[in-house]
Amino acid sequence: MPGKLVICPTPLGNLKDMPPRALEALRDADVVCAEDTRVTGKLLSAFGLEKRLERLDENLVGERAASIVERVLSGEAIAYCTDAGMPGVSDPGLRLVRAAREAGADVVVLPGPTAVATAYVASGSANAAFYFGGFFPRKDAARRSLLDSLKALDAALVFYESPNRIVGALEVIADVLPHRELAVCRELTKLHEEVVRGATGEVYRSFAERDAVKGEIVIVIDGPSVEEQAHAAETAAQSAAERAAQLSAEGLRPKAIAKTLAAEFGVSRNEAYDIALEAAGR
Repeated sequence: MPGKLVICPTPLGNLKDMPPRALEALRDADVVCAEDTRVTGKLLSAFGLEKRLERLDENLVGERAASIVERVLSGEAIAYCTDAGMPGVSDPGLRLVRAAREAGADVVVLPGPTAVATAYVASGSANAAFYFGGFFPRKDAARRSLLDSLKALDAALVFYESPNRIVGALEVIADVLPHRELAVCRELTKLHEEVVRGATGEVYRSFAERDAVKGEIVIVIDGPSVEEQAHAAETAAQSAAERAAQLSAEGLRPKAIAKTLAAEFGVSRNEAYDIALEAAGR
Protein backbone atom coordinates (compact mmCIF):
# COMPACT_ATOMS: atom_id res chain seq x y z
CA MET A 1 0.00 0.00 0.00
CA PRO A 2 1.33 3.49 -0.83
CA GLY A 3 2.16 5.64 2.15
CA LYS A 4 1.12 9.23 2.78
CA LEU A 5 2.11 12.33 4.66
CA VAL A 6 -0.83 13.80 6.53
CA ILE A 7 -0.66 17.42 7.72
CA CYS A 8 -2.76 17.56 10.88
CA PRO A 9 -3.95 20.91 12.29
CA THR A 10 -4.41 21.01 16.05
CA PRO A 11 -6.28 23.36 18.42
CA LEU A 12 -4.89 26.83 19.08
CA GLY A 13 -5.65 26.26 22.74
CA ASN A 14 -9.13 24.83 23.19
CA LEU A 15 -9.24 21.03 22.90
CA LYS A 16 -12.85 21.21 21.73
CA ASP A 17 -11.54 22.63 18.44
CA MET A 18 -9.73 19.39 17.54
CA PRO A 19 -10.78 18.48 13.98
CA PRO A 20 -12.30 14.97 13.82
CA ARG A 21 -10.44 14.10 10.61
CA ALA A 22 -7.12 15.14 12.15
CA LEU A 23 -7.87 12.98 15.19
CA GLU A 24 -8.65 10.05 12.91
CA ALA A 25 -5.43 10.59 10.95
CA LEU A 26 -3.37 10.63 14.14
CA ARG A 27 -5.06 7.45 15.28
CA ASP A 28 -4.31 5.68 11.99
CA ALA A 29 -0.74 6.94 11.47
CA ASP A 30 2.24 4.62 11.76
CA VAL A 31 4.20 7.43 13.38
CA VAL A 32 3.57 11.05 14.38
CA CYS A 33 6.25 13.64 13.66
CA ALA A 34 5.95 16.74 15.81
CA GLU A 35 7.51 20.15 16.20
CA ASP A 36 7.68 19.42 19.93
CA THR A 37 7.01 15.86 21.06
CA ARG A 38 6.14 17.03 24.58
CA VAL A 39 3.36 19.30 23.35
CA THR A 40 1.97 16.77 20.87
CA GLY A 41 2.37 13.98 23.44
CA LYS A 42 0.04 15.83 25.82
CA LEU A 43 -2.46 16.34 23.01
CA LEU A 44 -2.48 12.65 22.11
CA SER A 45 -2.80 11.71 25.77
CA ALA A 46 -5.81 14.00 26.14
CA PHE A 47 -7.58 11.95 23.46
CA GLY A 48 -6.38 8.59 24.74
CA LEU A 49 -3.95 7.93 21.89
CA GLU A 50 -0.59 6.20 22.22
CA LYS A 51 1.69 6.74 19.23
CA ARG A 52 5.36 6.64 18.43
CA LEU A 53 6.53 10.25 18.32
CA GLU A 54 9.49 11.69 16.45
CA ARG A 55 10.72 15.24 16.91
CA LEU A 56 10.87 17.32 13.73
CA ASP A 57 11.48 20.97 14.57
CA GLU A 58 13.05 23.81 12.57
CA ASN A 59 16.56 22.57 13.33
CA LEU A 60 15.88 18.97 12.27
CA VAL A 61 13.54 19.23 9.29
CA GLY A 62 16.31 20.15 6.87
CA GLU A 63 18.36 17.04 7.58
CA ARG A 64 15.46 14.61 8.08
CA ALA A 65 12.88 15.66 5.50
CA ALA A 66 14.38 13.52 2.74
CA SER A 67 14.43 10.37 4.87
CA ILE A 68 10.86 10.94 6.03
CA VAL A 69 9.71 11.33 2.44
CA GLU A 70 11.51 8.08 1.57
CA ARG A 71 9.60 6.34 4.34
CA VAL A 72 6.33 7.68 2.96
CA LEU A 73 7.24 6.41 -0.50
CA SER A 74 8.01 3.04 1.09
CA GLY A 75 4.50 2.78 2.50
CA GLU A 76 4.45 4.50 5.90
CA ALA A 77 1.56 6.73 6.93
CA ILE A 78 3.20 9.66 8.71
CA ALA A 79 1.25 12.43 10.43
CA TYR A 80 2.81 15.80 11.15
CA CYS A 81 1.75 18.25 13.87
CA THR A 82 3.08 21.57 15.05
CA ASP A 83 2.51 22.94 18.54
CA ALA A 84 -0.81 24.55 17.56
CA GLY A 85 -2.79 25.48 14.48
CA MET A 86 -2.09 24.67 10.84
CA PRO A 87 1.33 23.10 10.12
CA GLY A 88 3.18 24.84 7.32
CA VAL A 89 2.17 28.37 8.31
CA SER A 90 5.39 29.99 9.56
CA ASP A 91 6.77 26.68 10.82
CA PRO A 92 8.85 23.71 9.57
CA GLY A 93 5.84 21.93 8.05
CA LEU A 94 6.12 23.90 4.82
CA ARG A 95 9.59 22.51 4.09
CA LEU A 96 8.36 18.98 4.73
CA VAL A 97 5.39 19.41 2.38
CA ARG A 98 7.64 20.87 -0.31
CA ALA A 99 10.07 17.96 -0.05
CA ALA A 100 7.21 15.46 -0.32
CA ARG A 101 5.67 17.23 -3.32
CA GLU A 102 8.99 17.37 -5.13
CA ALA A 103 9.50 13.62 -4.58
CA GLY A 104 6.00 12.74 -5.76
CA ALA A 105 4.87 11.48 -2.35
CA ASP A 106 1.19 11.57 -1.43
CA VAL A 107 0.40 14.59 0.76
CA VAL A 108 -2.95 15.06 2.51
CA VAL A 109 -3.56 18.46 4.12
CA LEU A 110 -6.48 18.51 6.54
CA PRO A 111 -8.33 21.79 7.20
CA GLY A 112 -8.52 23.13 10.71
CA PRO A 113 -7.60 25.84 13.21
CA THR A 114 -5.29 28.64 12.09
CA ALA A 115 -4.38 31.74 14.08
CA VAL A 116 -4.04 33.89 10.94
CA ALA A 117 -7.67 33.71 9.79
CA THR A 118 -9.00 33.70 13.35
CA ALA A 119 -7.15 36.90 14.25
CA TYR A 120 -8.03 38.63 10.96
CA VAL A 121 -11.74 38.12 11.60
CA ALA A 122 -11.48 38.89 15.32
CA SER A 123 -9.69 42.18 14.59
CA GLY A 124 -12.75 43.67 12.93
CA SER A 125 -10.65 45.01 10.07
CA ALA A 126 -12.54 46.81 7.32
CA ASN A 127 -10.14 45.53 4.66
CA ALA A 128 -11.45 42.87 2.29
CA ALA A 129 -7.92 41.50 1.82
CA PHE A 130 -5.02 40.78 4.14
CA TYR A 131 -1.27 40.22 3.82
CA PHE A 132 0.30 37.64 6.11
CA GLY A 133 3.96 38.30 6.84
CA GLY A 134 4.73 35.46 9.25
CA PHE A 135 6.72 36.51 12.31
CA PHE A 136 7.41 40.24 12.58
CA PRO A 137 11.16 41.05 12.29
CA ARG A 138 13.15 41.12 15.52
CA LYS A 139 15.20 44.27 14.84
CA ASP A 140 13.84 47.81 14.55
CA ALA A 141 15.60 48.58 11.26
CA ALA A 142 14.10 45.49 9.61
CA ARG A 143 10.68 46.30 11.08
CA ARG A 144 10.75 49.82 9.68
CA SER A 145 11.96 48.67 6.28
CA LEU A 146 9.21 46.06 6.04
CA LEU A 147 6.44 48.47 7.07
CA ASP A 148 7.70 51.10 4.62
CA SER A 149 7.58 48.53 1.80
CA LEU A 150 4.01 47.53 2.70
CA LYS A 151 2.43 50.83 3.71
CA ALA A 152 0.86 51.46 0.29
CA LEU A 153 -0.74 48.00 0.17
CA ASP A 154 -4.55 48.22 0.34
CA ALA A 155 -4.88 45.33 2.77
CA ALA A 156 -4.66 44.50 6.46
CA LEU A 157 -1.16 43.47 7.56
CA VAL A 158 -1.04 40.35 9.75
CA PHE A 159 2.01 39.23 11.73
CA TYR A 160 2.85 36.78 14.49
CA GLU A 161 4.77 38.23 17.43
CA SER A 162 6.36 37.05 20.66
CA PRO A 163 5.04 38.42 23.99
CA ASN A 164 8.63 39.34 24.82
CA ARG A 165 8.89 41.61 21.76
CA ILE A 166 5.36 42.96 21.45
CA VAL A 167 6.00 46.34 23.11
CA GLY A 168 9.00 47.08 20.87
CA ALA A 169 7.06 45.98 17.80
CA LEU A 170 4.08 48.19 18.66
CA GLU A 171 6.37 51.18 19.24
CA VAL A 172 7.80 50.89 15.72
CA ILE A 173 4.36 50.38 14.18
CA ALA A 174 3.02 53.47 15.94
CA ASP A 175 5.98 55.50 14.72
CA VAL A 176 5.85 54.35 11.08
CA LEU A 177 2.03 54.14 10.77
CA PRO A 178 0.66 56.75 13.18
CA HIS A 179 -2.65 57.24 11.35
CA ARG A 180 -3.77 53.61 11.43
CA GLU A 181 -5.66 51.32 13.75
CA LEU A 182 -4.57 47.84 14.70
CA ALA A 183 -5.64 44.91 16.84
CA VAL A 184 -3.49 42.79 19.10
CA CYS A 185 -5.06 39.34 19.36
CA ARG A 186 -3.68 37.40 22.30
CA GLU A 187 -4.33 33.85 23.51
CA LEU A 188 -6.96 33.15 20.84
CA THR A 189 -9.54 30.46 21.78
CA LYS A 190 -8.04 30.17 25.27
CA LEU A 191 -9.43 31.11 28.69
CA HIS A 192 -7.74 34.53 28.73
CA GLU A 193 -8.39 35.46 25.09
CA GLU A 194 -7.99 39.18 24.49
CA VAL A 195 -8.41 41.45 21.46
CA VAL A 196 -7.14 45.00 21.99
CA ARG A 197 -8.07 47.35 19.15
CA GLY A 198 -7.40 51.05 18.66
CA ALA A 199 -5.09 53.62 17.12
CA THR A 200 -1.52 52.37 16.84
CA GLY A 201 -0.22 54.84 19.43
CA GLU A 202 -2.99 54.04 21.91
CA VAL A 203 -2.43 50.30 21.70
CA TYR A 204 1.32 50.74 22.06
CA ARG A 205 0.90 52.81 25.24
CA SER A 206 -1.60 50.28 26.61
CA PHE A 207 0.89 47.42 26.33
CA ALA A 208 3.88 49.52 27.41
CA GLU A 209 2.12 50.14 30.73
CA ARG A 210 1.69 46.44 31.49
CA ASP A 211 4.04 44.70 33.90
CA ALA A 212 4.23 41.65 31.63
CA VAL A 213 2.63 40.21 28.51
CA LYS A 214 2.01 36.50 28.11
CA GLY A 215 0.65 34.17 25.45
CA GLU A 216 0.67 33.74 21.68
CA ILE A 217 0.06 36.99 19.78
CA VAL A 218 -1.14 38.01 16.33
CA ILE A 219 -0.97 41.65 15.21
CA VAL A 220 -3.50 42.87 12.63
CA ILE A 221 -2.79 46.35 11.19
CA ASP A 222 -5.53 48.04 9.17
CA GLY A 223 -4.77 49.15 5.61
CA PRO A 224 -4.18 52.82 4.72
CA SER A 225 -6.72 55.21 6.23
CA VAL A 226 -8.24 58.13 4.34
CA GLU A 227 -6.17 60.49 6.48
CA GLU A 228 -2.97 58.61 5.70
CA GLN A 229 -3.72 58.49 1.97
CA ALA A 230 -4.37 62.25 1.93
CA HIS A 231 -1.13 62.91 3.81
CA ALA A 232 0.82 60.66 1.42
CA ALA A 233 -0.68 62.39 -1.62
CA GLU A 234 0.21 65.83 -0.22
CA THR A 235 3.77 64.74 0.54
CA ALA A 236 4.17 63.24 -2.93
CA ALA A 237 2.90 66.45 -4.56
CA GLN A 238 5.31 68.61 -2.55
CA SER A 239 8.26 66.36 -3.38
CA ALA A 240 7.23 66.29 -7.04
CA ALA A 241 7.12 70.10 -7.14
CA GLU A 242 10.64 70.33 -5.71
CA ARG A 243 11.90 67.77 -8.22
CA ALA A 244 10.14 69.58 -11.09
CA ALA A 245 11.85 72.85 -10.17
CA GLN A 246 15.21 71.08 -10.22
CA LEU A 247 14.58 69.45 -13.61
CA SER A 248 13.26 72.68 -15.10
CA ALA A 249 16.41 74.49 -14.01
CA GLU A 250 18.40 71.81 -15.83
CA GLY A 251 16.57 72.68 -19.03
CA LEU A 252 14.16 69.75 -19.39
CA ARG A 253 10.90 70.37 -21.21
CA PRO A 254 7.58 70.01 -19.31
CA LYS A 255 6.63 66.76 -21.06
CA ALA A 256 9.91 65.09 -20.03
CA ILE A 257 9.58 66.48 -16.50
CA ALA A 258 6.02 65.12 -16.20
CA LYS A 259 7.15 61.66 -17.28
CA THR A 260 9.88 61.66 -14.64
CA LEU A 261 7.52 62.87 -11.90
CA ALA A 262 4.94 60.18 -12.67
CA ALA A 263 7.61 57.47 -12.52
CA GLU A 264 9.33 58.71 -9.35
CA PHE A 265 6.39 59.86 -7.25
CA GLY A 266 3.40 57.91 -8.56
CA VAL A 267 1.36 61.05 -9.31
CA SER A 268 -1.09 60.92 -12.21
CA ARG A 269 0.04 62.05 -15.66
CA ASN A 270 -2.27 65.07 -15.61
CA GLU A 271 -1.12 66.17 -12.16
CA ALA A 272 2.52 65.60 -13.13
CA TYR A 273 2.11 67.75 -16.24
CA ASP A 274 0.41 70.55 -14.26
CA ILE A 275 3.29 70.52 -11.76
CA ALA A 276 5.81 70.57 -14.62
CA LEU A 277 4.08 73.53 -16.27
CA GLU A 278 4.01 75.44 -12.98
CA ALA A 279 7.72 74.78 -12.48
CA ALA A 280 8.38 76.11 -15.97
CA GLY A 281 6.40 79.28 -15.15
CA ARG A 282 3.66 78.61 -17.68
